[in-house]
Amino acid sequence: MKQPARAPRGKTKAPKSKRQSREELNQQARVDKKDKKHRGNASGSRANPVAPAQKQGASSKAKDPRIGSKKPVPLGGSVAVVAKPVKAKPVVAEKKPKLSPQEELSMLENSERLDTLLDRLENGEVLAAEDQAWLDQTLDRIDVLMEQLGINLDDDDADEEAEEDMYRLLKGGN
Repeated sequence: MKQPARAPRGKTKAPKSKRQSREELNQQARVDKKDKKHRGNASGSRANPVAPAQKQGASSKAKDPRIGSKKPVPLGGSVAVVAKPVKAKPVVAEKKPKLSPQEELSMLENSERLDTLLDRLENGEVLAAEDQAWLDQTLDRIDVLMEQLGINLDDDDADEEAEEDMYRLLKGGN
């Protein structure tokens, strides 16, 4: 038995397009190649980008999209580099209240550090360099203040020799 022919159900297919000849294919390939060749950014577009037009109200100068410093660098070796002067910050010194010589002398004589260092020297201990320097400086200042105030501890020559010996002992035992 023969089967009946089926009738198409719905849309009919469009007839196949005519096959292109070799010459037409070549022509189409040339056009495609030309389009491909001109794809992408123009040469130098990274270094000199084209900025889009901005509104007049935004800002008068366009921002440079390049990264890094835009400062021109001299390429010649003979150009001298001028260093910017460094602004020195003013050092704020602590203002010590100015004491009268009498007050300063009494303050130095009543110093606990001075007393402890003198006691250590009398006991025969050797002081650290920092402590010895401070002691020498303090004793010198006491001498200057005593001279300013006119205080003289020298009653006779015997006391003067004893004072010099004590002073040498205090200064470092030379």
